[in-house]
Amino acid sequence: MAPARVLDPATSRGTPRGRHRRLSPLVAVTAAATLSLGAAAMTSTAGASQHHRDFSHHSFLASLDDPATIGSTVPSVGDVNPYGIATVPWSIGDLVRGDTIVSNFNSSSNMQGTGTTIVQLSPKGSLTTFANLNGTLPGACPGGVGLTTALAILPDGYVVVGSLPVTNGGTGTPEAGCLIVLDSHGQAVETWSGGDINGPWDLTARTFGDHFTELFVTNVLNGTVAAAPSATNQGTVVRIGVWSKDGHAPKMVSEKVIASGFSEQLNTAALVIGPTGVALGWDGTLYVADTLNNRIAAVPHALFRHSAFPGGGLTVSQGGGLNSPLGLMTAPNGHVIAANGGDGNAVEVAPDGTQVTVAQLDPLNNGGDLFGLTLTPSGHGILFVDDGDNTLRVLNR
Repeated sequence: MAPARVLDPATSRGTPRGRHRRLSPLVAVTAAATLSLGAAAMTSTAGASQHHRDFSHHSFLASLDDPATIGSTVPSVGDVNPYGIATVPWSIGDLVRGDTIVSNFNSSSNMQGTGTTIVQLSPKGSLTTFANLNGTLPGACPGGVGLTTALAILPDGYVVVGSLPVTNGGTGTPEAGCLIVLDSHGQAVETWSGGDINGPWDLTARTFGDHFTELFVTNVLNGTVAAAPSATNQGTVVRIGVWSKDGHAPKMVSEKVIASGFSEQLNTAALVIGPTGVALGWDGTLYVADTLNNRIAAVPHALFRHSAFPGGGLTVSQGGGLNSPLGLMTAPNGHVIAANGGDGNAVEVAPDGTQVTVAQLDPLNNGGDLFGLTLTPSGHGILFVDDGDNTLRVLNR
């Protein structure tokens, strides 16, 4: 395995590191354009503990060892291009606590928007196929199946996965798709489509108690994106309320666009580029990876907004080490960590916009290899997919 590198975003030159050494933070690496959200965050978290008000620049990425491979994400049917990722919080049905599920976007022929499988990997890399959605779905899903980075596990072991399919075996056009709900045995039980769901690209979830979950879903096919040769600013984030009841499939009970105006564009290499990763901060701020504009945006009061925040949200950090950010997650220290689509790096960003650390995750530093990432079940490391070699990888302490 090639050594990890900590990079200077201004020069993109790294310093080789030996295996199993800690990643080192960059000192005061500030994005080209930032907006401090510190005061608003402090106000919103007035009742939180001192730890939850600590928006310091101590780096989470810098405390982790070099990446290690857990195992292949390629199932027996040959699907490739791993996108979404979620850890299993409890054992139920075919889901095993501590395992990781991963969605595949491409079929075995490597055609985008035609992948139909969700795989499950144990911490030691044992691979099983959790679901193969190559048959008839129990509801509408315009265009069919092409599983995206949008992936989450709900109470009672139900799984929600996004679909942005490409017709004609991957040679046609991207379609609106849907969100597909599966039970804990990987069987599709319902779909959510239409309304504000139009090309669901990624999502994050927050569950309250045992029955209610809010999903935050990015959509990348709004407006004239399918016909426009250049970018259009009509990408959205939709908040979807989901009610779960013991023994019954979850139901979508509310739907609200809470942010609009994100850039989106069809792309021959990446299929579509638009708002991708989403991560919810401690204070209810939703962070969004604005891929086309190399920035991290913020949507304040995301849990309770009654209207759409316009203009693609507030700019938190832009440029610097950010290079077409895709996947996004919240770190234990309150920072957000973005996986770049333009290179093999991850960027840790504090809520005030400071880029604290840029670390190389992909040993080849290739663009287009990184997508979903999430905390390990212990909360002390990061799991991420690498579609350069179709693997699940981990950074641990």
